[in-house]
Amino acid sequence: MENKLIAASILSANFTCLGKEINNALKAGVDIIHFDVMDNHYVPNLTIGPLVLKSLRENNIKCRIDIHLMTKKIDNLIINFIKLGANSIIIHPESSNHLDRSISLIKSYGCKAGLALNPSTSLNYLDYLIHKLDIILVMSVNPGFEGQKFLNYIYKKIIQIRKIINKKKKKILLEVDGGININNIKKIAISGADVFIIGSALFKNKLSYNKIIKDIRLKLNKIC
Repeated sequence: MENKLIAASILSANFTCLGKEINNALKAGVDIIHFDVMDNHYVPNLTIGPLVLKSLRENNIKCRIDIHLMTKKIDNLIINFIKLGANSIIIHPESSNHLDRSISLIKSYGCKAGLALNPSTSLNYLDYLIHKLDIILVMSVNPGFEGQKFLNYIYKKIIQIRKIINKKKKKILLEVDGGININNIKKIAISGADVFIIGSALFKNKLSYNKIIKDIRLKLNKIC
């Protein structure tokens, strides 16, 4: 089995002790910290901005941090997040008037570039952009809020994208975001995912972070 990565979405974390939450998740074995940045325009919710990333980097959080922009007017945000220490920027095709230009902007700073596809977003965007992408993120819920249930028809979409990536023979991480838990993560992995973004299943769980991540790893390790 190829290496599978676990990302923790801090949208579900306790923001009164965010640094502690992140450190505990990393100690438990989380590979990536995932920011869900929302502006109350692209989605009906308002979350965090670049200053949160700045604070984490200044307080010795050195792990990989991925920025998922669910916003309008993304280009200035792209630059700000990269300058403050983002490792990758993931954007939605609907959020940019000139999508190729925005992807190229990310790459011009030496940052990993990703494209996020909502449940109803067509895969046709990949025809023109896949050669520039490092990440394809599949939304398995409609964006905007934590704690939603995984949409079962997304398995087919994951399988389709995995076939596209394999055909291109290019190193692109296939990430899945939304409603992932211990009960469905194995099927998501079998469908072709590389990175599993978990939020509520980690931060809102009564079990310890160590126990949750250990159980997830055991599930993933059973996949041949």
